[in-house]
Amino acid sequence: MTTFRILCLTLLASSLPVAGSAQPPRPSPASPANAAKAGAEVQRRQQVDQAIVQGLEFLSKQQQPSGAWSVGRLGESTATTSLAVMSFMAAGHVPGEGPYGKQLERAIRWGVDHQRPDDMIVHRRSHGPMYSHGVSSLMLAEVVGMLEDPLATDVRKALTRAISLILKAQNVAKAEHHAGGWRYQPTSTDSDLSVSGWQLLALRAARNVGADVPVENIDRAVDYVRRCSVMNKRGFAYQPGGAPTPTRAGTGILALEICGKHRSDETMGAAEYLVARPLKTTDHYFYYGVYYCSVGMFKVGGRYWTQTRDHLVPILLDAQDPDGSWRARHGSERTHGANYATCMALLALAVEYQYLPIYQR
Repeated sequence: MTTFRILCLTLLASSLPVAGSAQPPRPSPASPANAAKAGAEVQRRQQVDQAIVQGLEFLSKQQQPSGAWSVGRLGESTATTSLAVMSFMAAGHVPGEGPYGKQLERAIRWGVDHQRPDDMIVHRRSHGPMYSHGVSSLMLAEVVGMLEDPLATDVRKALTRAISLILKAQNVAKAEHHAGGWRYQPTSTDSDLSVSGWQLLALRAARNVGADVPVENIDRAVDYVRRCSVMNKRGFAYQPGGAPTPTRAGTGILALEICGKHRSDETMGAAEYLVARPLKTTDHYFYYGVYYCSVGMFKVGGRYWTQTRDHLVPILLDAQDPDGSWRARHGSERTHGANYATCMALLALAVEYQYLPIYQR
């Protein structure tokens, strides 16, 4: 076992419990009011733990014999498989260890094996393959330090190729207001915040594990995200000049936070917008927004995180089906199926565990 893998596993095993495990004792509160508050907090944590355990049990049963997970009626998907891998990791499970270790290794191997000769990680034709590529690249960067050879070497090679494609796509000549971002195809000559968010997450995660990601590429992407900030900095738009939504606000916040722009003017304006206009289940791409708003506001911290958490966690707990899954009830996410929604819900609920490197403050 490599020194780096031992370090990763040690960090994962320390300080925070795996979902479903007992919580450490807390100091006795000093007043009845504090006692009630502490009791409610313990109950919330227990409910979240149980919801995550049930969600992972559901996901474990949905894995295909190939090692992949499917998305809706479209079949096996590199993006959904990668989201599933990260969902297990977010709850403290690692490849090759514990009850889900072998399943995770099979899923990672399936993803690596579906990298195309052009370096794109996508299983099927899609109008927006850069979505799948960004999510899959993020997963490889998050997991590469937790693997043993030969899979570790294969993942490192696949990640290097995947990041090269992301950088090439960013360098395509574009109009000034689109420069620095990404869109659906690696050859796209425009950009949007949604696709750009996944590529930026992948670049930052890859840079954190030693991949060759020039800082100027990160800076150009940050400039694009900032151009998506709406006038008076009260949220983010899909493209520069557009209108804000809660989902886009979460995307912009997380993109800037992971690049070290902590509590920038754009971030704090969007955070205020999200507090005033929190995500609703009827919002377009609710589960997509649940992920970005939860992780983004967690990184902002303070009252912005606690208010977001206290709003979204009860919604997610109430929306979980008896079989442990989540399913979108509104918008185009309804066609994505239970695996997708379950992954996004789990990734949001597990943010406070801070097991995924991208979650760490």
